[in-house]
Amino acid sequence: MRALILIAALLLAVLLVAGFWLYAPDRPRAALEARYAAAPSAFLEIDGVRLHLRDTGPREAPALILLHGFGSSLHTWDEVAALLEDRLRVIRLDLPGFGLTGPDPSGDYSDPRAIALIAALMDRLGVAQAHILGSSMGGRIAWRFAAAQPARVMRLVLMAPDGFAAPGQGYGAAPRVPLLMRVLPYTLPERLLRASLAPAYGDPAVLTQDRFERYRDMMLAPGVRQAIVDRMAGHLLPPPEPILATIRAPVLLLWGERDGMVPAAHAADYQRVLQDSRLVTLPGLGHVPMEEAPEDVAAALRGFLLGE
Repeated sequence: MRALILIAALLLAVLLVAGFWLYAPDRPRAALEARYAAAPSAFLEIDGVRLHLRDTGPREAPALILLHGFGSSLHTWDEVAALLEDRLRVIRLDLPGFGLTGPDPSGDYSDPRAIALIAALMDRLGVAQAHILGSSMGGRIAWRFAAAQPARVMRLVLMAPDGFAAPGQGYGAAPRVPLLMRVLPYTLPERLLRASLAPAYGDPAVLTQDRFERYRDMMLAPGVRQAIVDRMAGHLLPPPEPILATIRAPVLLLWGERDGMVPAAHAADYQRVLQDSRLVTLPGLGHVPMEEAPEDVAAALRGFLLGE
């Protein structure tokens, strides 16, 4: 009995030490905003959500709204935005649950909620219509927005979009959140985070230390990790084909040739259903071509959106 008590005490001590070593608290909001929300960043309250956004370029120019992917932030678009804002009004935001926007007080991270917030943001900014570009998860929100709000979308760009179920994942049912993800609000091992980010790049060298620190800090923004878990737990994926088939806007499918997260071969799923689509594949690039080769992405966008 004494041996069992000793073993239990030792195990408890090991767990406490490991928990202390792995514990990663949220970073103070003021410090993060001082580093990552300098001009032209702004904050607008939209339906109870304090949205972090950047709105650059001529106000009279056609608007382009940029939607980032899962675990990312508006900063992923900065270099591309700088190459477009001479002829476009470029609006990018941290989607609710991510970055400096942080949690949605409603706790609703569904696509319909995101669509409603984007429409409300357009109303607040006085934007009746816009081009919409979404990457990965943001791509799914973008095409669902185009289907739900057709009068507000001029042209649609889908960059390696999410939307079709992966093997083992069904439509219309919430996924099971792995135990490892459930502890995310309390820890963020840098080695695991780096390993999860590296496959997004065709060239791993593009994941510089500064870029890695930005991703890490955005994950450590107050409430973001819990919001990620809540988003995963409540996510319901509808069958995409009936929704995609209703989209009338011209669509550009933009894919990195070496995308290891959503392979470029998946473009065929969209081309089979969309009424008006074209595909541009970017050689040598991965899942985030806007970070790897912003000039190439901007050139494709200027051709599709501006006819250059």
